[in-house]
Amino acid sequence: MAESRIVLHFPKKLLDQPVISTAVERYKLSFNILRADITQDQEGLMVLGLEGEPKSIDDAVEWMREQGVRVQPLEKDVTRDDERCTDCGACIVVCPTNALAMDAQSREVSFSADKCVACGICVPVCPPRAMSIHF
Repeated sequence: MAESRIVLHFPKKLLDQPVISTAVERYKLSFNILRADITQDQEGLMVLGLEGEPKSIDDAVEWMREQGVRVQPLEKDVTRDDERCTDCGACIVVCPTNALAMDAQSREVSFSADKCVACGICVPVCPPRAMSIHF
């Protein structure tokens, strides 16, 4: 089993279509909606966690792209600027998934995109503005 976290951008013509449920059923995947902002007559945005066989995930992503959904890995949308980070640790206190953590010996903050759910809580609390979300 593999896991993938992706960001989906739906054009308004697909907002009333069962894209996710069709992909999950067709490719035998499990999913978790991590974040969604879908408003009628506008583009929809969804951060989705998918679990299944690696080929099934790849095939489902390709099928969604063929339907007109823009798909990209979550780590392209949630980023940390290592040069700006001062390792102050303000972000680790608010991170609900421990995607941001401090090494006890080096006191350096690390970011694990594979644990991130794109909640955005870290962005406003980061004094040097090293964390960003690009939705």
